[in-house]
Order: sequence, then structure tokens, then C-alpha cells
Amino acid sequence: MSKIITLWVVILFVFITDVKAQDDRRVRVTDSLTGDVIPGATFTRDSVKLVATRSGELLLKADSSHWHISATGYESRRIVVDPGGHTLNIALQPVQAEMENVVVSGTLRAVNRLESPVVVDVYTPAFFKKNPVPSVFESLQLVNGVRPQLNCSVCNTGDIHINGLEGPYTMVTIDGMPIVSSLGSVYGLFGIPTQLIERMEVVKGPASGLYGSEAIGGLINIITRSPEKAPLFSGSLMTTSWLEHNLDLGLGYRAAKNIHGLLGIHYFNYGNKEDRNNDGFTDVALQHRISLFNKLSIRRPSGRKASLATRYFYEDRWGGDMRWNKSFRGTDSIYGESIYTSRWEVIGQYQLPMNEPVMLSVSATGHRQDSRYGHVPYVADQKILFTQLTWDKNMGAHRLLTGLAYRYNYYDDNSTATRDILTGENQPERYGLPGIFLQDEWTLDEKHLLLLGARYDRHPVHKNIFTPRMAWKWSLSSHQVLRLNAGTGFRVVSLFTEDHAALTGAREVVIAEKLKPEQSYNANLNYTHIFQWQKNKLQADLSAWYTHFTNQLLPDYDTDPNQIIYRNLTGYAVSRGGSINFELSLGHRFKAMVGGNWQDVSRVERNETGKKTSIRPVLTERWSGTWTISYTFPGPGIGIDYTGNIYGPMRLPLLSPTDPRPDMSPVWSIQNIQLTKKLGGKADVFAGIKNLLNWTPAKNVPFLIARTNDPFDKQVQYDAGGQIMATPDNPYALSFDPSYVYAPNQGIRFFAGIRWSLAARP
Repeated sequence: MSKIITLWVVILFVFITDVKAQDDRRVRVTDSLTGDVIPGATFTRDSVKLVATRSGELLLKADSSHWHISATGYESRRIVVDPGGHTLNIALQPVQAEMENVVVSGTLRAVNRLESPVVVDVYTPAFFKKNPVPSVFESLQLVNGVRPQLNCSVCNTGDIHINGLEGPYTMVTIDGMPIVSSLGSVYGLFGIPTQLIERMEVVKGPASGLYGSEAIGGLINIITRSPEKAPLFSGSLMTTSWLEHNLDLGLGYRAAKNIHGLLGIHYFNYGNKEDRNNDGFTDVALQHRISLFNKLSIRRPSGRKASLATRYFYEDRWGGDMRWNKSFRGTDSIYGESIYTSRWEVIGQYQLPMNEPVMLSVSATGHRQDSRYGHVPYVADQKILFTQLTWDKNMGAHRLLTGLAYRYNYYDDNSTATRDILTGENQPERYGLPGIFLQDEWTLDEKHLLLLGARYDRHPVHKNIFTPRMAWKWSLSSHQVLRLNAGTGFRVVSLFTEDHAALTGAREVVIAEKLKPEQSYNANLNYTHIFQWQKNKLQADLSAWYTHFTNQLLPDYDTDPNQIIYRNLTGYAVSRGGSINFELSLGHRFKAMVGGNWQDVSRVERNETGKKTSIRPVLTERWSGTWTISYTFPGPGIGIDYTGNIYGPMRLPLLSPTDPRPDMSPVWSIQNIQLTKKLGGKADVFAGIKNLLNWTPAKNVPFLIARTNDPFDKQVQYDAGGQIMATPDNPYALSFDPSYVYAPNQGIRFFAGIRWSLAARP
């Protein structure tokens, strides 16, 4: 009898255990191409929302229920969780279109790119891996209509041009918070650890109505990873034949029960002096920088958001005479440009504990720069505090977004920009810029969406600034969208922090009159069509834009070769053009992105006789093109990427009518190739060649930097009118000037590296 009872107990235990196993089933989400786990995939059913662990796994109730699975960069999928004893593997397909993704930059709320009334281009880390570089600044060379522009042949600092407009017209944000402006516009895109970037969103055209000053030409928004979804550990190590070494590390961790953290480290070192154009100066500035980034995400009741991120950046950069060392810093014997930069940033978001979705966002930055341009010192300190309170309200056909914003700016340097002319006392610039904005997304019907918005800012000097905006989206079909955007933009200028040529000491800055804010009117028309057949997809994207400036402050290099003259625009300025982009995916093996851009940028003013004259700014190309072509061999796990860009001629700044250098640049192209081999799904190694054509701007040019033999102008002679005289030692009547630069000065070079990722255990 006891044996029978024991048997029944065993049977009952097995039955109960089996029922328990059927109640819950382990589900793992992986990449269909690589087999890698996808951390942080989202499972939704009705009002229930669950997030997978960093190992891509989750326990779900095995009750034959339907779940919707989604993850950034992948096509969503629906599954049914049936009872079973094994782990259910779910493979997600990577999105075939690089820009088919969720965006937030156009309206400050998350929407599918095709649903956004504002055109937003999205680029994921997979795109930037096709041509690995040590900074976000350099990676933008493959984005159509966007060009990283070097501003100095000696120290190699630069900014970003969008549709022909210079760097200060572009606002750079991290997670939607403006952390880069003025001084930081040169350095803000350096030192951001790539392991922390989830995607980058680019808006071409004025976004001042939503983001305020500096967004007059465009917006670059870097979205960082959520700490909850980041892998436990990720890293990338790369080196080149020029002895450039780059390291990026990412570490996901749990700081407390409801607090997840993400730590990022970026380190770059280039200490190899090269002078391959034989002018006695370094071809590329030597750089030593480190950046630390930490982001905390706090899990709160009802899914309310709370996060805090900090970043510290330090760089020691110099370029100049090959004989230079730090003992010559600030002297007038051997020329060098030495720049010490330290920068800190804080970014926080907190959703208020209310029934309504009200978000408080705060960012603060401090930028300290200690520079020596030859014997000319430039020491500057800038601090910016930005806070914004937004309320997002859904009212049926209307989706309202309203916000209050306040920006405090502090700037001080050792130049005349912060010095009282009469007393000579130092007077740092301090001002607050309060603003309010309102936006209404009005769904007219299932095909038409109208966005109306307006912003009002109050500047202490320029007083009232009003910037309205409008966007209309017409969904012609599920695969065709037509968008029209229009609005105004404004920008308050800080000359000494934006124009590098003003800091080198090679030219004197002349402010001819009291400067007013820049203002513009803009219209942008975009058409997107997606063609899909079987597993193949082609996305065509066409845009046309027109921007009219009623006031624009452009540096005048032409009137006097020894000066940079600023004055208010007496006429008007125009930026107009069009672009076309194609994305082609054939299955999951072949992918190509090809883009072309045409632009006409000019300012129209009246000359001394009253006749209108059109002037084309320097360093502005008429046309350009970019491409990335990739193919994956699934058997051996090898991928090949061929990337490149091409630029048309642009006008260059000459120093005198007798300057022997060409006044126009040639057509030039930088092309690269890369091979990638996957190692077991956890890592991959890559190697390739940059600048396959071995093109540099020094070819077919007498010299790039004027008078490197006399960088302090000790031998330059002037006539009674203050003009430079031609002498046997200076036959072209030139002074030292490093502003004749339009492209990187590095020739062909090899690179190799490794990337790896480690997911956390469930």
C-alpha cells in the first residue's frame, strides 16, 4: 500500500511540475542574421508592457496568448506563446531601410519616421560601422547634405555644414538637450563614446521654433542608449597606419534595485608627427583626449521617466612647426597652436508625478579653453544652463505640446569681446533667454496631418523674438508621403567663439557696426516613396528647400586680407537647393545608400554704384554626393563595405590678388573600403583602407599655409597705407595665414580593429 501511495505522490509531483513549466515559458530574442541576442526587446499585449533582460530573455505565461515584440533597429513581430518545455527562440529581422525608425527630434515626441510631419533622417550604429572613425564629427562625412568642415590647417578644428550653412547654424543636442553651442560647436562632436549611441537624428532646415537659437540651419540630435537595454559590456578598439589609436568602452550595470547605469569611456591618442607635404608644419594636429560618460535610469511607478547623465571631456591638441614642443608654447620663436580643452555636461529628465505627462528637462555645461595661437593667448570660459518644462496633451484630433524654456549664458575671455572700451575693465557676458512655445499636431483625416507651432523668446538686448512654424504631411498611400515644412529661424551670434580665424592672430576682427540677430524664412518640400517586392526594398527620398535671410552675419575675408569684417547684411542672403537619396536592400545581403545634393548659397548686396551683386561665400560647394555599398557573405560571415563622398569646387579665401594658390578647389573625393569578419556572434574584427585614391588638398598647390617660414610676420613689410608690400622674400605680398583649408590632409592609410559585446545573464 505504501508503495502505491509513493507512486501516486511521484506522479502527482511530476504532473504539478509539468503544469508549472507550462505556465511559464522562456523566450529569447536574437538577430536573424548574426544570431546575437537583442538586449532590451519590448513585449506588449493590450496594456501590458514587459522588457527583456540584457541577455534578450524573458519569462512569459504559456497561455497561447499573442505578444507584439519590438526592438530598436529591427522589424517588429507578433508571436503566440504556446506551452512547451524548451526556450522559444524569436529571430527579428534588422530593418532594411536605415532611416526606417522611430524619431523624436521633429516634434519632441516619439513617432515612426513615416508618421512624422517633420523630415528627420535617422542613422544607427550599424551605418557608422561601415566606415569606423574616432569621432561623430568625422562620421558625418557619409551623410548626404552634411559636411564636416576643417577650419584651420594647423590645429584641425572644425564644424558641421548642413546644406551649405556654416557650423554655428547647426544645433547639436544629446538626448534632445542643447549641450553644444558657441565654444562647444567645435568640440561637441568629439569624444562621445560610440558604444553609448543608439541612433543619431538629423533635421535639415530651421528648428528654432522648437529648439531656439542656433537651430537656424539644422539639428543633430544624438540619442544615447537606455541603461536598461544596454549590453553588460561592449567595446571597440581601432588603430591606423598613421598610429592613430582609438578605444571606446561601454559598461551596463545596476546601481540599485530600481536604478540602472551605463558607463562609457572614450580614449583617442595621436602623437605621430607627419609632414608629407614638406612645408615644415604638421599635416595633422596631434591629439590626446579622454571622455567619460555616465547615464542613470530610474525605474519609477507607472512607468514615469527619470534619468541623469554626466560627461567630462578633456583634450590636449597641438599643431604647427615640426620642431615645436611645449617649451615654445606662447612664444614667438617657433610657431605652434596649442589648445587645452576641459568640458563638463549634465543632462537630466524627470517626469512629474502627475496624471498628465509633464516633463522637466535640464542641461548644464561648462567649457574651459586655454589656447595659444603662436604667441597670441586665447583663454575663455563659458557656462550654459538650460531648463525646459513640457506638457504633452492628447485631445482627440489634436495633440498639443506646450513648453516653457529658459537659457542662461555666461561667457568670458581675454579678448576685446568682454572688455569695456572706455574703462578697459573686464565685463563677462551674462544674459538670460526665457521662451515659451506651443505646438498642435492636428489630424485632419487619415491622410492629412497639420502641425502648427510658434515660439516666443525675450532677449535682453534684441528684445522680442517670434518664430512660427508649420508642417503638413499628406500620406498618399502606405508607402508614399509628401511633406511641406515652413517657418522662421533666429540666431544670436558670438563671433569670438565661432570664427577660428579670429583666434589665430593671423587676421584682425573688425566689427563695423552694432550687430543684430540673424533671421531667416524657410520652406522645405519632401517626397518619400518606398517600393517593396518580396524581400527587396527601395526607398527614394527627394527634398527641395529655400531659405531667405533678412539678416546674416558672414565673415568678409575679401575686403582686406588682414581683417575679418562683420557687419549687418545690407541686402539679403539665400540658401536653396535639392537633394535625393536612395536606399536599396536586396534580401539581407546587399544594401546600398546613394545620395546627391545640389545647393546655391549666396548673399545679394548693393555695391557702391547701387547695383545688386551676388557673392558666393567661401568654403561652400555647389554639389556633393555620398554612398555606402555593403554586401554580406553569410557562409563565412564576412561583410564588405565600400563608402565614399565627392564634392564639387568651392571658393577659397586668398590673401591678395597675387596669391598663387587657386581660388577654387578641385573636385575631390574620399573613398574607403572595409572587410568585417564575425567571430562567433560575440565579436567581429575589421580592417580596411581609408582614402583609397590617396587624395590630399596639397596636390597641385604651391602651398596650403601661407608663409610657414615666417609665421610671426617678422619679415613682412607694409606701405604707408598699411598694405603688405611685395619683397624678394615675400614676392606674393602675403602674411601668415592657415585659413586656406577645405579638406582633410591625410592620404591613404590602413586601419584595423575589433568590436565585441557581452550580454548580461538573465
